[in-house]
Amino acid sequence: MTKKGSFFNQFLQYLKNHPAASIAWVWAVSIPFLGSLFLAGNYESILEKEPDSLFDFTLLALLASAIMGLAILPTTLTALFTGFWLGWNGFLWLVAAYSLANVLGYGVGKYLNLDFLNFLSKKSPTFYQELEQKKSNWGALIFFIRISPVIPFAISNLLFASLQVPLRKVLLYGIPGMLPRTIMAFLAGIVASDFMEAKNNLQEPWQITLLILLLIISIWGIWINWKKSKS
Repeated sequence: MTKKGSFFNQFLQYLKNHPAASIAWVWAVSIPFLGSLFLAGNYESILEKEPDSLFDFTLLALLASAIMGLAILPTTLTALFTGFWLGWNGFLWLVAAYSLANVLGYGVGKYLNLDFLNFLSKKSPTFYQELEQKKSNWGALIFFIRISPVIPFAISNLLFASLQVPLRKVLLYGIPGMLPRTIMAFLAGIVASDFMEAKNNLQEPWQITLLILLLIISIWGIWINWKKSKS
């Protein structure tokens, strides 16, 4: 049995013994998809309630942070809808909501996976030691994980929390990593005349090219920094 296969089996055993953690991982994978379907069918009623005061925007940012932090909607779709609904008036509030969503998602993930590292040190000591060697390189790894268009925000939150990556580093390096695809989705929402058109705008050739470029950069960055911390 390979080390990779062994670790995967150990992780499945961990989830089997921790039902709350199992639910969290399944939730992070499935609920954002269901939330997307709900938004697509009900966005018109939301558009009727445009915020017009500081209190409204603050309340909206807190609500958005809870929605993203609890993995009810994908962050890219949230950025798209915010751009379509509020335009540039919503951008700084979106970034603030992202920051709070990081804290919330990390906090929930850490609570549900509190003893994961202890489990890892006993069941896969070799892999645990490899992770320990990478502590000095967490910043770069966080950035390249966040910049990836294929690693969901909720999944990376659970991952960082389970491995007890310092929250300060998750915020410091993770938020800049999220900005490229966030801005791309936000701009797609701004230029669209209809929300469903905005979703289709994400399939424009230049955006597909950008996503592929971000994916290549992410894979390269993760690989380089993983290898660097082993040398």
